[in-house]
Parts: sequence; C-alpha cells; structure tokens
Amino acid sequence: MSKSESNREAAGGLSFERKIREMEAKLRELRELAPSTHLDVSSEIQALETQLQEMLAKTYAELTPWERVNVARHAERPVASDYIATILDQWLELKGDRAFGDDRAMVTGLARMGERRFMLIAHRKGRTTKERMECNFGCAHPEGYRKAWRKMKLAEKMGLPIVALINTPGAYPGIGAEERGQALAIAENILGMFSLRVPIVVLVIGEGGSGGALGIGVGDRILMLEHAYYSVISPEGCAAILWKSGERSPEAAEALKLTAPDLAGLGIIDEIVPEPLGGAHRDRQAAMQTVRATLLRHLEELDRVPVEQLLAERREKFRRMASIEGRFPVLS
Repeated sequence: MSKSESNREAAGGLSFERKIREMEAKLRELRELAPSTHLDVSSEIQALETQLQEMLAKTYAELTPWERVNVARHAERPVASDYIATILDQWLELKGDRAFGDDRAMVTGLARMGERRFMLIAHRKGRTTKERMECNFGCAHPEGYRKAWRKMKLAEKMGLPIVALINTPGAYPGIGAEERGQALAIAENILGMFSLRVPIVVLVIGEGGSGGALGIGVGDRILMLEHAYYSVISPEGCAAILWKSGERSPEAAEALKLTAPDLAGLGIIDEIVPEPLGGAHRDRQAAMQTVRATLLRHLEELDRVPVEQLLAERREKFRRMASIEGRFPVLS
C-alpha cells in the first residue's frame, strides 16, 4: 500500500469514493497475496485494474458541484508547499509586510522553473495539523495581503512576471484582522494589480473563497484545476444565509456555479487545467508536473505581449465579467 493510499484510507476518504476504495482494497490484497503463493493471479489483477479505472472515470465524470468542493478540500491534495518543493528549480522566500509582521497564510518569494524566473504569491494552508494551525488554514490576515502587494511591486521593479496560486476558504474574518484593515488591504491589492506592468498568471489550485481569493486574483490569465472551486462564498455560508441550514450546502453549491466547467462557460476563467483521473490527490506528482507545464506555457505566451496591450486586455477581461446582457452592459 502506498503512503498516499494509507493516508486516504486513514482519513476516511471521500464518501462518494466508497466503492472505489473497496475495489482498491481488493486489488491491494491480490497484489500482496501473489508473491506468497504459487498461483498466477495476474489476469485477475489486470481485470480489477481495468474495472477500477472505469469506475474512477465514471464517478469523476458525474461529480456534483458539492462533490467537487469536497475534492478541492481533500487532505492529500497538493498545496503551495508541495508545488514549491516539486515544480520549482530555485526558490527564495521573502517574508513580512514591513508594517506589522509575517503572515504564514501567505507565502511569497523569488522562483525559477527552467529558465523562467518569476515572483510566486500563494495562499499557504500547510500539510500537517500543526502547519495548518500556524497558517490559519489558508485564511490570510491583512499583513498577508500587504506582504503579497509589496512583493508584486518588487516584481514589477525587477521586470519579473507574477504567478499567484489561490487556495483559501476566504480571508480571516477575526476582530484583529478587521481592526488592521482587512477589507482595505484586499481592495488595494485588487485595484493595484490592474496597473502592474508585468504579466500575471493566476491559478486556483483548491479552494477559491471570496475576497480572500480575489486579493491575489487579478491577472492576465485566470486558470483553474479541474476539481478546484471559485466562489463568492462557501456553499456552507450560502446555505446558512439563505436557508439557515448547513444541510442544504449541496443545493447551494449547485446554485453558486462554482466549478471550473461552470466558470469557463461564464467566461470567468481562461482555462481548465486537467487533473489525473480521480483527482490531484491520487497522483500528486503528475498533477504538479501538469501545473508546471501549464504555467510555463502561459508565461511564455504573455512574455510576447506588449505592456500596454497587456494592461488594456487585463482591464477589459474583468469588465466583461461584470457584464450581464440587458442588465449590466460593459462600460466604454
């Protein structure tokens, strides 16, 4: 049994994967049995592997929005620290906002993939329980957004493109965060990112929650992993407000149109980045290498776009998002 499989089973897995886990258990049992017997079970193993792939394909082709939300939150899904350790060839973390402190829920630094250098801005959730608590489960404080903005301005000064990895339930709503200007910090980032004279690629790798996501979410290319979600509010929050019941979260997820296919259809995102069959948590290495190749491709394409055209197209992209035919026309 692989470490990833053991962790998934210990965590209980996703409820809709119960039959898949049962078949995986049978497959592991056969593989472990084969060396200790003189029986040839290779054909049985091959048949089970085929059935497993077919079941995974069918299950993940029919995911509901609420099930996609749960995949995006999976404990074994790659997070910022995994991407930093795996797809970067060089990394120098830059800390602090030079005003209040260093927010561990936001990680920033100089990065290199191959010959491509850039500034990386990312929500950091952490991997272990201790790390998640230290990172506030990816819910950044205002000092996190101010740290991100300082590093984006540094990137502009150095002529480096920016890559932003979004993975947050939302900005931290605590009293201290509000007293230190949470809403202002996010608003200043959103406004400022429209004027940065370097390419910006944004990728939602897990949860894309509300203003906490938008605080680093303005870019020339907005990408989403296949099973990520991006929404103005969590399904639970929406259900609590509309119906005073968390039990209607699946209904809220459907109404919010928060999945990658939904948002691609609405013109909110530019590209859906495919995940391995069964989600990024099933093959983290393959998922992260796909992300690396995708980011490099978009950085190369944007590098050829003149700065003034880049800025004009970035503003127009977000103006189009606010346009609803017959109600909110695009302003000239």
